[in-house]
Amino acid sequence: MKRYFVYILTSQCNGTLYVGSTSNLIQRVWQHKNGTFSGFTSKYQVHHLVYYEEHQNIAEMVRRERRLKNWCRKWKLNLIEQFNPTWQDLYDKICV
Repeated sequence: MKRYFVYILTSQCNGTLYVGSTSNLIQRVWQHKNGTFSGFTSKYQVHHLVYYEEHQNIAEMVRRERRLKNWCRKWKLNLIEQFNPTWQDLYDKICV
């Protein structure tokens, strides 16, 4: 069964935030970390995975990503704090 993810990256604790979605979280975060494409995350060094959630279908993932992108910064920060209070980079944990 295919898996779908919505994720949030940051440049540092309480830093610049980026919301994205993918069907391969490990590969996508690796791409952000290694700057394999130019854009917002490369320009602002946004490559620490601090939040992610899994969805069962692509429509659900897209709806959630759009919703999160429209949230105010404070709501996103609260979501991260609830999920990952220490703002630890979760990339190594998902690679296991």
